[in-house]
Amino acid sequence: MSRIDEMIKELCPNGIEYKKIGEIAEIARGVRVVRSQLSEVGKYPVYQNSLTPMGYYDNKNCNANTAFVIAAGAAGEIGYCYTDFWAADDCYYFNCSSNLSSRYLFHVLLWKQSSIKSRVRRASIPRLSRVHIEQLIIPVPPLPIQEEIVRILDSFTKLEAELEAELEARRKQYEFYRNKLLSLKELKRSATEGGVKLVSLGEIGTFVRGNGLQKKDFVDIGIGCIHYGQIYTYYGTHTDKTKSFVAPELAEHLCKVAHGDLIIACTSENIDDVCKSVTWLGDADIVTGGHACVFKHKQNPKYIAYYFQTEAFAIQKKKYARGAKVIDIKVDDIAKITIPLPSLDEQARVVSVLDKFDALVNDLTSGLPAEIATRRRQYEHYRERLLAFNKIA
Repeated sequence: MSRIDEMIKELCPNGIEYKKIGEIAEIARGVRVVRSQLSEVGKYPVYQNSLTPMGYYDNKNCNANTAFVIAAGAAGEIGYCYTDFWAADDCYYFNCSSNLSSRYLFHVLLWKQSSIKSRVRRASIPRLSRVHIEQLIIPVPPLPIQEEIVRILDSFTKLEAELEAELEARRKQYEFYRNKLLSLKELKRSATEGGVKLVSLGEIGTFVRGNGLQKKDFVDIGIGCIHYGQIYTYYGTHTDKTKSFVAPELAEHLCKVAHGDLIIACTSENIDDVCKSVTWLGDADIVTGGHACVFKHKQNPKYIAYYFQTEAFAIQKKKYARGAKVIDIKVDDIAKITIPLPSLDEQARVVSVLDKFDALVNDLTSGLPAEIATRRRQYEHYRERLLAFNKIA
């Protein structure tokens, strides 16, 4: 910070000029392409309605090191591409003037992102008008100061990117070992007593169908509840706290969930999310509702939950999934899915190994997610300080 303070005293002692983005950068709209023109691999990534490339194209319309904003879909998301790319028609990109660094503009746009997103028009497809970006007023210090700010902020984003790459590698490692440890072959090899049986879920437990419960039923204080949609959007493998609550009088009429029970989503919009589960590990009973079922059993609850995340389980559930836009699996069909079942001691051993991986890649209070969150807060803190300039008189 002292270096930038010195530069400000030297280069702009009377303050920093503020300008509308439209005065110092041309905001261009991309050109439409269709998926049939694209490939899964290729020369230039194509950005359309998200920060994930929709495919690759043989042509480019944007040079490397260009900032861009998504205009529809994930409207208001801020991107920056280090390579040449193609901006499609739901993407605005910036041609900066000689006194504006594209990378500096990227950091400023992230700083202003909440304001940008507040201008998104919410409809069937969220959309952002170019005029709202053009009218944004931002500080424009001399280029040497912009470059120093970029150097400092990039040091944080680089570290965060490295941690995210490490997290992705650990997740793949976790998936590999989870599939291996819970395979029938590996369990038979490692089991020391009692052997391993291949049983159906219906043989080792009972299923109770959920009923009722809509999001409009949620209250601030009451009996804990888990809505089926929250299983694949909010919860992980297990939880001892609920995000939502319902009134006690309504809870009386809903499906009860006790410690160790699995709550399973029987409905989803895609095959990956249907049959996802969360294990309830809280002391008090909670409730769930329709489009979900509760699996009650006497096995290690985490062992069952981890098996629900394996490739072997996914292959089986696909046989029973029905529907196109909405995917459903009947409770009677879930009961037919088989699981390798060792002794409770062996289940506990497997769970202890997988718990370490799970904490490393999913725990927001420890492991890599916590480290990434810390680095992100540091970046936001310094960005706030670095961009808080005094306006020129």
